[in-house]
Amino acid sequence: MSKMAVVFWSGTGNTQTMAEAVADGAKEKGADVSLIEAGSFNADMAAGYESIAFGCPAMGDEVLEEDEFEPMFAAVEGSLEGKKVGLFGSYGWGDGQWMRDWEDRCRNAGIVLAADSVTANDAPDDDAISACKELGAALA
Repeated sequence: MSKMAVVFWSGTGNTQTMAEAVADGAKEKGADVSLIEAGSFNADMAAGYESIAFGCPAMGDEVLEEDEFEPMFAAVEGSLEGKKVGLFGSYGWGDGQWMRDWEDRCRNAGIVLAADSVTANDAPDDDAISACKELGAALA
């Protein structure tokens, strides 16, 4: 059984709903899944998981949430080599540039994304929930 973390930050509940769907998709494939809020996750914990899905909404000028998520992600980036990693999140304006920037950041850091990232405009619809479950299954 693979051990997976779903690490997220959510301000309105949209990204949390997505995180729960990612976890459900992984559990359906038999993974042992931990759902963890970003402020409670650190680089030492990353070593205990074979795969990690990170979820963060677009904030401000289409950037990652800056008080909890960004510092946590910056701290764990160097611990992600060789792990299955996936990204997801919601946005309410713009065109999802924050996700493309985040994907580029991961690639530039040598992080291999194991599946396509999932975005939802505002609250995740049925298609986004399904895509989140597929992301979880791919990481399991």
